[in-house]
Order: sequence, then C-alpha cells, then structure tokens
Amino acid sequence: MINDKRYYLDTFRVKEEDLAALTAEGLKGGGDYCDLFFENTSYRDILLRDGEVSSGGFHIDYGVGIRVLCGEKTGYAYSESTDPASMRAAARAAAAITAGCAVSGDRRTSDHRHFGRPNPAADRYPMREDWRTADVSAHLPMLQKLEALIRAKDPRVVKVIAMLSSQVSDILMFNSFEEMKYDTRPMGSLVASVVFTQNGSIETKSVSRSFRMGAELLTDALLEELACQAVEGIDERFAARRPKGGKMPVVMGAGASGILLHEAMGHAFEADFNRKGQSIFSDKMGSRICRKGITIVDDGTIRGNRGAVNFDDDGVPGQYTVMVEDGVLTSYLHDRISAKYYGVAPTGNGRRESFRYNPIPRMRATYMESGEGTAEAIIASVKKGIFVDQFANGQVKIGEGDFTFYVKSGFLIEDGRLTMPVKDVNIIGNGPQALADIEAVADDLKIDNGTWTCGKEQSVPVSCGIPTVLVNNLTVGGE
Repeated sequence: MINDKRYYLDTFRVKEEDLAALTAEGLKGGGDYCDLFFENTSYRDILLRDGEVSSGGFHIDYGVGIRVLCGEKTGYAYSESTDPASMRAAARAAAAITAGCAVSGDRRTSDHRHFGRPNPAADRYPMREDWRTADVSAHLPMLQKLEALIRAKDPRVVKVIAMLSSQVSDILMFNSFEEMKYDTRPMGSLVASVVFTQNGSIETKSVSRSFRMGAELLTDALLEELACQAVEGIDERFAARRPKGGKMPVVMGAGASGILLHEAMGHAFEADFNRKGQSIFSDKMGSRICRKGITIVDDGTIRGNRGAVNFDDDGVPGQYTVMVEDGVLTSYLHDRISAKYYGVAPTGNGRRESFRYNPIPRMRATYMESGEGTAEAIIASVKKGIFVDQFANGQVKIGEGDFTFYVKSGFLIEDGRLTMPVKDVNIIGNGPQALADIEAVADDLKIDNGTWTCGKEQSVPVSCGIPTVLVNNLTVGGE
C-alpha cells in the first residue's frame, strides 16, 4: 500500500526541509553518504490453544535509524523519538563513529540514483482491509473454525494451537542524494500446530501461510487449505521408519524443499560474504557452477509474497535478480555498499529487521526456475534413493559450503517407486557440490508461502521455492 507523501511526513512529524537538514548534520564529520530510515510498525497477535485464547498482544515500534558512511567505516545510531533534538543527537552520534576516516571510495554507497516516486499502481503489497482498523473480534471465530476443521478431519488430533499475527509498517526513507521513498508494508500470518497420537506414539505437524496483505487474508478457503495440509501425510509419519544411511541420489520435492536452496546456496550468493572472501563462491563469478538449464533467482517482485519489496531498505527498487543463469553464476545479491565495491547496480537486496539496524544484503524470495522434466519421470529414474519434501533445523557453513538438514518427511525410492515412509534422517552435503550434482529439474516450480524467517545478524521475512530436483549424490544419515 502506498499513501501520498504527506501521510508519511505527518506520521513522523517531519518536513522535507527537516530531512535534508538531518542528513547534512550527519555529514558534518566528513562522511560520504547519510541516510534516514523512519518506521512506524503496529503488531498484533492472538493465540488459541485447545479452543481458548491463551495469549494476545498489541504494540507499536516507532523511530528513526540514521546511517553515515565514510571510507571503510559505518556509523549507525537510532532514536525512538522523532523530535528534532533526538534526531539531531542520533545524527551526530552516527557521524562521530566515522569521524577521522580515510576516504577510499570502496566503502561509499553505490552512485546509482533512484529518484523515481513510489507508484501506487505498481504496489506489491495489496491491503484492502487494514489490520490496524480491522475488527479483531471477528478473528477469534476464524481461529476456532480452523481448529474445528482440523479436528474433524482426523480423530487422532489431541491438541491444536492456532495463531494469527499481523503487522503494518509505515516506512519513510531519505538520503543525502535527496532520494525519498515511502510505503506501507502489511503482513499477515496464520499458523496451526497440531499434535496427533496413535497407539501411544506421538507425531506433530505445523502448517502456515503468510502474505503481504491485509485482513482479507482470512477466508474460508484458506482455513480449509490449512486444515487439509495439517492432516495430510500423518498416516505415513506414524508408519515411517529410519532407513539405512549412505551416499545416494536424493529427490527434493517441489515447494518447501527450497529452504535447502536458501540456506545451502542462497546465503553464499550474498555479496557481503563474497566481498569479504567468506563465501565459497567468492572467486566463481562468471564460472559454470552447475549444469546447463539451471537458473536460480532471488525475486522481490511477487505481489503479496512474504519476501516482496516495492523497494528495499536502502531505497532501491525491488527486482527480479538472476543469480545463476543456465548454470553460470551471473550475480551476487547486493545492497548499495557491495554494489559500489563491485562496480555494479544494486539489486534491491539491502534489508534490515527494523530502524534499529543498518541494512545488509539479504534474500527475498529465492527459488530455482522450472526445468523440462516431470516429477514422475525423475522419481522413476532412481533405482535406489530417497525422496524428501520437508526439512527442518538446517545448519550451513558459508565459507566451506557444508550443510546438514533434518528431514521431517520423505520416502525411500526403490526401482523408481516411492515405497517406505522415512523419518529421523539427516541430509548432509556441500552446497557447490550439490549444485554440480543436480541431474534433473522438473517443470513443477512451487513457491512455499509459509512463515519463513531468515536470521543473519537480523531477522527478516523471506520466501523460498523449488521444482522437483534430483541431486545425484548426497549423504543420508540413517541406520
């Protein structure tokens, strides 16, 4: 949602001339660049446990972050008040951190300018019903209905925890280039955690949906979709066994398996890791890193998606960024700082958790484009291996590229068929090697719209996806 400029100036009780004076204050110590990030976020949540409201809350986060860049130094300070004296003090504090720096040019922000006005017609955050003014009393019956739907679909359900959370952020940005950006960013998330019992055994499952949209998110169709997903595959989970381990082909199912792509490969494409020589891909730009036909992107343009951005927290327009094209590494994910270092345009990946943090390169919606095969043909091509479609508790070493992920659900593949359900399995591998070992990509790309949140010094909402993919040789930790 994009309101007129006056709305944001009034929200933060500032005038345009105040913004210019504040950036000038930040540059008095000799800085190269100064930017301002104003935020006014309203948070709401309500949690239903076994049919009763267990907790609920509402709070507002409000303030401004001020960043000054000079040479190799970054000065950052914030204020939880936007009164003139508090903001000037924050600007002086940020400037003081960079005082006496030696200007090298490498650390300055990108010279690419983005003067265009925010365009409501191109807004990627639909919000027909503002969470801040929505009737909260209507939300509780929706949670109760979700619980009832889940319990009705499986008699083994013994506990349901349903949670609805929402936030709306008014954002205003201004910098010493005199660029101004503003928008209103909604987010709604619905989560159900379910406990099942059968013959003394317990299984748990969580399902979620999260979109950048208003309270119109809550529909009967969404409740039915979540309820069906909550009970789907529970028979297999109770029947699952731990398989024998070893190196074998692994077929990753479309959708949520994209979290492995995000963790094991996506982080290694973030430009700050590469600029500092910490990524395994630091010297691979322009090189073939996987077979032809494979394209991996990070996309900030999907309307309503959890990772969508009208513009990033550097004020750079969101865009569709191709990181790997036809098997060749073609771009890192850049904020303004790394773009300046590499002499390229920013990719709209400068993101921050809140006004209390400076922006750094972060993913948005990371996925692999569809290939030309089919999921059925890929599975049929495997004589002995494993199929996995949901991961959890992943760990990655950015420098080496090594990763391990816990498999929440999957199947053995025997003679081209899915056979025994499996559990208690770890998938172990190396990101660059796993990319090189991709043998086939199906035509069934699916973006998973769960409540994915990425932690890298700060937490930001992201999305991920993948088509069905065959990785030729990964280590499966089993018996």
